[in-house]
Order: sequence, then C-alpha cells, then structure tokens
Amino acid sequence: MHHDYVWFLASDLSACQRSLERSISWFHAYKPVDLIKWQLMNAQATILFDGVCNLCNSSVNFVIDRDRKAYFRFGTLQSEEGMTLLRQAAYPDGYLDSILLIEHGVVYRESEAALRIARHLSGVWPLLYGFRFVPRWIRDGIYAWIARNRYKWFGRRDECRIPTPELKARFL
Repeated sequence: MHHDYVWFLASDLSACQRSLERSISWFHAYKPVDLIKWQLMNAQATILFDGVCNLCNSSVNFVIDRDRKAYFRFGTLQSEEGMTLLRQAAYPDGYLDSILLIEHGVVYRESEAALRIARHLSGVWPLLYGFRFVPRWIRDGIYAWIARNRYKWFGRRDECRIPTPELKARFL
C-alpha cells in the first residue's frame, strides 16, 4: 500500500523540491528524495534502520520511549518500503551502513541523523544536538567505527523486528 503511494508522489516533483535539491545537493550528508510532499503531508519524519542489528533495534526502542509526540515513523532498511525509499534517495540496494532519517524530504545519515533524532526526543536528549558543532569528520568517524563493530559488540537477529499491534501504525 505505501509502496504505490510513494511512487505516485515520486512522479510529481515540485518547484520547492527542485530548489531544495539545488541548494543542498553539494552537502554529502543530505540526499534530497522524491518524497517531500509525502513527508509534509504526514508531518512526520521517518527513521530507516537495520532491522537485524540489536543495537539498531535497541535504539529504535529508545526513540519510541522518548518520542511522546509520535513524530517519528520507522522502517527497516530491509523492508520493501525501506528499499523503495533507499532507491529514491540514490542509495544502493542492501545499504546498511547507517541509520537514515528522512525529514521534510531530505535524507540525513550517520551522526547528522542521530543528532537530528535526539533533537525531537523528550528529556535532556535534545541537548545532544549541540554536538553538531563538532566537526563532521570527527562525529562521522566515531559513528562509522561503532557501525563497523555493531554486530560484533551487540549481536544480530535472524529476522527483522515485528512491531507490537499498538506500534504497528508507526511502522512502514
């Protein structure tokens, strides 16, 4: 169902999106996607994560527990919807190197995604957004080191997460 809806919107590029692509395409953290209207209509951000990674699943649980406004929707990078979003954002099939945040039609990855997610959580977590002023190569270097070792340190599952019935509406 979501798959058809996403492709319908992908065929209708707006002037706003083309302007956004021109203005930020030079910055490697941002990848504009053909979903800007979809994101704005849903007024939510989407987090795509590695569904077999224990660290990633724990991180999603952490976000769900602190996302009191239900701002985020979730999907696994391995799901059909997740792979569709990856293709539209020009990521290769099977991309699992980073959590991805799609917010207002822009894809953020690595430390930028993590900090933008923290900004919307309850409690003291939005204070972490201040780390955006740490040079990106340092933030992303630490992120990449953890990402490379996540299976070794935290393990992996044989299958993707299945949301509980009450959380199902927040998953793609």
